[in-house]
Amino acid sequence: MVIRWSEEDDAYIVTVPELPGCMTHGSTYEEAVSQGRDAIESWIDASIAWGHPIPVPGSKELVVK
Repeated sequence: MVIRWSEEDDAYIVTVPELPGCMTHGSTYEEAVSQGRDAIESWIDASIAWGHPIPVPGSKELVVK
C-alpha cells in the first residue's frame, strides 16, 4: 500500500501497486490506512467472485520517503 499526500485533491491518496485498479483516499493519514485496508479486502473479494487470480505479494518491505 502506497500512501501519498495530494495537494491537488487535498487528501491522502492510497494505491496498491500489486492490485491493479485498487485505490482509495482519506482526509487524514489514519483514514487513508483504514480505507486502504478496506479497498484491499474489497478488491480480493471481487477478484475471487469473478474468478480472477490473486497476485502474490511482491515484498513485505516498508519504505518511507
